[in-house]
Amino acid sequence: MVAMAEFQAEGAPPPPLPAISLFASPAWSAAFVSYVMQRAGVPGFVFPPAAAHSTYIDALLFSWSGNPEGAAFVPHEPVDYSPRPGDLICADRSRSPLYHWQERLSEAGSFRPMHCDVVVASGGGLVQAIGGNVLDAVVLRRFPADAAGRALPPPWDKAPFFVVFENRLDLTR
Repeated sequence: MVAMAEFQAEGAPPPPLPAISLFASPAWSAAFVSYVMQRAGVPGFVFPPAAAHSTYIDALLFSWSGNPEGAAFVPHEPVDYSPRPGDLICADRSRSPLYHWQERLSEAGSFRPMHCDVVVASGGGLVQAIGGNVLDAVVLRRFPADAAGRALPPPWDKAPFFVVFENRLDLTR
């Protein structure tokens, strides 16, 4: 910070502070999830890298709808499925949020502000997931879970979870 002050013209306003909102702009969380998938060895034709969550969500839903038994990522209602490491848990941040993944099928291809995190652990009443662009950083978040391990709905003023994608890939074979 001292070095920055040395190069600042006298009387000039200070540089902007980092964003303190939950999600910073420009958004980069979808790029982070895409990077994680790529680094994990998931081929681009299975999980297409994208700058917007809605883009890869649509691709995963399309892939599942064409081959439910063979799809690499299977959509589940958050109230019906206990996330495991490697799964994606997604929320809709729009003004009129989706509450069920099936609602997305009728508007596929259109942008919608969303956010997904990669589940890294579950158990002990928590679903733990890593996401990007949370407070403009990569952050481990802990979501409360019920006794069966299903993520509980967030408080009313937070973005609702509308889908958990079960990751059926086994990249260890």
